[in-house]
Parts: sequence; C-alpha cells; structure tokens
Amino acid sequence: MAVILSDAPSATRPAPGPALVTRAASRTAVPVAGAAGFALAFVAAYLLFVRTQAGRGVENGVVHSAQSTTVAWAAPLREADLVVVLGGVAVLLVVISLARRRFALGVTALLVLAAPLVVAQLLKLYVLDRPSTDDGLGVASHNSFPSGHVSAAMAVLVAVAIVLPRRFRTTALVTGGFGVAWVAAAAVALGWHRLSDTVGGCVLVAAVTCAGAAVLSARRPDGDRVPWIPVLTGLLTPPALVLAGFAVLATATSGAAQFVAALVLAALSAMAVTLLVAGSLRRVTFDPAESRVRRLRRVPSDR
Repeated sequence: MAVILSDAPSATRPAPGPALVTRAASRTAVPVAGAAGFALAFVAAYLLFVRTQAGRGVENGVVHSAQSTTVAWAAPLREADLVVVLGGVAVLLVVISLARRRFALGVTALLVLAAPLVVAQLLKLYVLDRPSTDDGLGVASHNSFPSGHVSAAMAVLVAVAIVLPRRFRTTALVTGGFGVAWVAAAAVALGWHRLSDTVGGCVLVAAVTCAGAAVLSARRPDGDRVPWIPVLTGLLTPPALVLAGFAVLATATSGAAQFVAALVLAALSAMAVTLLVAGSLRRVTFDPAESRVRRLRRVPSDR
C-alpha cells in the first residue's frame, strides 16, 4: 500500500494562523512609572504652590485661618511625639520580621521607613526654599515643604505593609490610608503645614518607595506581563491630582472656603496617593524567600 505524503493541511486540523501579539508591559514598568509620576507630582506641587505668588498667597490665607481656628479633632496630633512613634514602629518592624523569620524583609522595611524621611529633611533644609510673600497676613515664610509629619505617616504605613505577608499588603495600605489622610488634614488644621506640604510629603515617600520597588522588581524578574493601563495610570494620575488640587484651591473665594477646601484636599490627596501606591506595589516581591520560591516553581523538572 502506497503512502502519499502531502504538504496540504489536514481537513480536520486547520493550518495555524499568525500568532496573536499581546500588547503588554513588563511588570517592572509599573513601579517605574509610579516613581516617575510621583516625582513629577512633587515637582509640580513645589512649582505651583511654593514658587508662584498665587500659590503662596492662597496657602498663606489657609494658614492664617488655621491659626485663628480651633479644631478639636486635630488635637491628638499635637500630643504625638514623632520620635517615639518612629522608634516604636522600627521595633515593630523588627518583631514582625523575626516572627515571620524574614530578617531580610525586615531590613528592607526599615530602609523604606528611613530613606524617604532622610530625603525629605535634606530637601527641606538644604535644597528647597520658600520665597517670602508680602501679603500682610503675618504667616511665617520659612520652608515647610515637604511635611515631615505626613512623610513619617506615609513611610510608616508603607513599611508596615511591606513587612506583612503580601496577601495583606493592599488591605493594609487602603486601611492605613485613612490614618495618613487624618494626619494630612490635621497638620493643615493646626496651621503647621500647607496643603502643598502634605501633598509633597505623600508623593515623596511614594516616589522613593516605587523607585526601590522598581530596582527589586528588575533584579528579581519572573516573566510577568501587565497591561499598559496601570503603567499610564501611575505615570499620569499623580501630576493630575496636583493640578486639580491647585485649581480647586485657587478658585475658593473666601478665607473660610479656602480653609475647608485645603482640609478636604489634603485628606483626599493622601488617600488617593495611598491607593496609587497600593496599585504600584501589588505585584512587587519584596521578600527574597518568596522570590526564590516563585523562581523554583517556574523551573521545569528534569524528569
């Protein structure tokens, strides 16, 4: 019996068509875009609110209103000792990492806690300045950008979220975001900081954290691909938040309206930044042990 070999495709098995190309970005692109977006937001907040006459004028009006208003719900922030709080959080990070037997993860969390605070103080004291504005309000013109209290609150939240198991990270960030929002609004209500200071503190911590996450993600690749939407969101949303906040505060006509608007914007901005950070860090593996396990699962068996 002769066997006829044919190159024609089988009637029951159609010829394969062209391979579908999925447009996706590297997993590392998400924290990279987040770091860039938050850095742009930091620069935009400084240029719009601090370096322009209009920005300084409206924010000085908010500080003047805060200094003549008593807000009871902000009083607990006045009693908090920032050094004691940070020391307690550092001890907590070490305890959690030891309890989980993840010493390297604890070191990473401590770096996430300390690095943004050091950067914030260096920028505030030695790099950035606030030009004086002769508006007759009697508001001190020393530089307070970015806010140390809000930077500390944001850094504490991110560090704790990182040292916890990854399945709790997003929940911890979203829940703790309400605490950061309260600190931001309370700092404005007490007259300690302007809206731009609180926004600058939040986005600075977010930028430093996402930059570190991008380095870790690049060094521990797992081949994951993600859609471009999270990348573009992380890049474009933070600067858009700053522009929107400036537009809203600038359109407030009376001192009382400016004061209320600054409180609301401080809280909403802090919450929005926290949510964006949660999205940027969702796929990042900070734990070296977890990264090794994921790589081993991807290695095909020799059997």
